[in-house]
Amino acid sequence: MFYTIEPMRRSPEPEDFLGQTFCTLGEIIGSPGGRLEKSLSGIPGKKLGTIIFVAEELSNCRDIATMQLCANKLDKKDFFGKSDPFLVFYRSNEDGTFTICHKTEVVKNTLNPVWQPFTIAVRALCNGDYDRTVKVDVYDWDRDGSHDFIGEFTTSYRDFSRGQNQFNVYEVLNPKKKGKKKKYVNSGTVTLLSFKVESEYTFVDFIRGGTQLNFTVAIDFTASNGNPSQPTSLHYMNPYQMNAYAMALKAVGEIIQDYDSDKLFPAYGFGAKLPPDGKISHAFPLSGDNENPNCVGIEGVLEAYFQSLRTVQLYGPTNFSPVINQVARSAQDVTDGSQYFVLLMITDGVISDMVQTKEAVVNAAALPMSIIIVGVGPAKFDAMEELDGDEVRVSSRGRFAERDIVQFVPFRDYVDQSGNQVLSMARLAKDVLAEIPEQLLGFMKTRGIEPRPAFSSSDLPELHRHI
Repeated sequence: MFYTIEPMRRSPEPEDFLGQTFCTLGEIIGSPGGRLEKSLSGIPGKKLGTIIFVAEELSNCRDIATMQLCANKLDKKDFFGKSDPFLVFYRSNEDGTFTICHKTEVVKNTLNPVWQPFTIAVRALCNGDYDRTVKVDVYDWDRDGSHDFIGEFTTSYRDFSRGQNQFNVYEVLNPKKKGKKKKYVNSGTVTLLSFKVESEYTFVDFIRGGTQLNFTVAIDFTASNGNPSQPTSLHYMNPYQMNAYAMALKAVGEIIQDYDSDKLFPAYGFGAKLPPDGKISHAFPLSGDNENPNCVGIEGVLEAYFQSLRTVQLYGPTNFSPVINQVARSAQDVTDGSQYFVLLMITDGVISDMVQTKEAVVNAAALPMSIIIVGVGPAKFDAMEELDGDEVRVSSRGRFAERDIVQFVPFRDYVDQSGNQVLSMARLAKDVLAEIPEQLLGFMKTRGIEPRPAFSSSDLPELHRHI
């Protein structure tokens, strides 16, 4: 952050420069008591004093308000019809200006519209200040965009929060009409029909309340990756540099492991022939122990991965559904909000069992589970984009996934040409983990699960800084 300090004036005269300082938001929040004092600079040879920053989190800014309004006897604005009214809400700023924070839908050809209920963050409506002015404009919609102003009224969050009553019926006033017509009363009324407030919990609330992230790894051992003993292979075991699989695993795992209390990570491979009989498996434990697929820490996962490369035969096909279903079976046993499962899949190619995989994703979307897919190598990953579901929700046999739980990123987008692998892997981790908090919150909200009381310990992992 960069701050320039100047005196507050209401006149148009030039303002005097008093000084400047640099700091980050993290410095302010991380200072004892959330209070940071910084010296001002900018005029050589002159002491300019200090500035004090105080950080305060407004708890009410997490609230979400849902309201519904209607209007009665609005002015007629259309020559061939009545009016097509809509509302525009404005939050007032500290400098007296207003910022648009919400627009309702247009209700066609009526002077007595009833708008659909809508939801808005209290932060957006009034920045947590219950008494701050909220201005509402009423317009008649026109196809060419030159909407006709019907009138306006002002209120506040505190007034809205009282719900439907005689004080939440507002006269819509048009200042120009009022100035021209002595007998002008109003341009109609707007009535608050309903108002409710819900707390919006954050990802950190759930982590503080004890929700554990259970991290599972699945690695592609299909033959399309190339012979691990050859430098051209995506699985090449270079003694001097990690391959793409290992780098992706380490970048994501080292952040997410802080949220897993026992640091035991189930790790699987898929698409390989296993010794001694060459049986093909699409969910074999890298540990080699069918009874215990856990590895100790990310370093343990890496060690088991490299060991598996020495013992199994890369084969195929690339089937995703078995390992997704494997994790889903664990997730379906714990749906009380105490645990959330994250599956990291690292792969090089086209999915062979797309129909079954889509079915598995749709089923998993109803569970406390997210799937991260990192694509390595030069292949086209069109199928992965379909699973990602950002544009169109994944469906199977007419059923749509109730949540978007898949995040896909191609590893090649994070290969730093300058050789700065630390920075590029940090970007990879940030992007693949970006959707986890919202996905977790989405599950908790649909199930009506609230976070448990926060632990007394102030030591929290750092995932929310990366996400």
